[in-house]
Amino acid sequence: MRRPLRLLAVVGAVVALAGCASATPAPAASEDALSGTVEVYAAASLQRSFDEIAAAFEAAHPEVTVSAVYDGSSTLATQIGEGAPADVFASADEKNMAKVAAQAPDPQLFAGNTLVIAVPKGNPGAVATLADLARVTTVLCAPEVPCGAASQTLLSNAGVAVTPASAEQNVTAVLTKIAAGEADAGLVYATDVAGRDDVESIVPAGADAVVNRYPIAALTDAPNPETAAAFVAFVLGEDGQRVLADAGFRSP
Repeated sequence: MRRPLRLLAVVGAVVALAGCASATPAPAASEDALSGTVEVYAAASLQRSFDEIAAAFEAAHPEVTVSAVYDGSSTLATQIGEGAPADVFASADEKNMAKVAAQAPDPQLFAGNTLVIAVPKGNPGAVATLADLARVTTVLCAPEVPCGAASQTLLSNAGVAVTPASAEQNVTAVLTKIAAGEADAGLVYATDVAGRDDVESIVPAGADAVVNRYPIAALTDAPNPETAAAFVAFVLGEDGQRVLADAGFRSP
């Protein structure tokens, strides 16, 4: 009788050990399958915010690298239409996103922005209103660029005609010339002057009536589609929206 009892004891011990093994969770495999590089083409006015968003996204997904290209939305749309290997496109207006509708059939709005008059520190041209832009050296974005189209609408609404000293391909170039004292004034986005001490800004009458809405989309031929979709979701999510709000962007 002792042998059967001994056998039962051994079997019981094995079962008990098996139970302990099943009760102890195995080391969890990483659920983050995202990896590689995600190429983000974004409007120049998004650079500071998207640099911060990219860093936060990389921190959340250690195997991912975000490579961002910033320029005027019209330039980026042209490059995407010509086959640039972008994963994500974030435009400063809906018009330029529509140019790549075949590659971006499902854009989503994620931010809004308005214009301000930017002047060099000290405001040497004594600019106070939109009408003053007609008498001083003014730089604007080119009409095909979102900030340029918005500028033309704002000036037209105010009945002001301005012949710019130069028409730049992105808002960063406009602000660079103003900060360097190469122009007395220009129209840029409110977010572009936030936190800067080398320029001053004036909110012109009618600015609230001209709001640029920013769409974002993962492209259908994205080289890294899963990571592209995740980046778009991050921008639309709580963390991305907080960064944008802190930078002065409006809700779309």
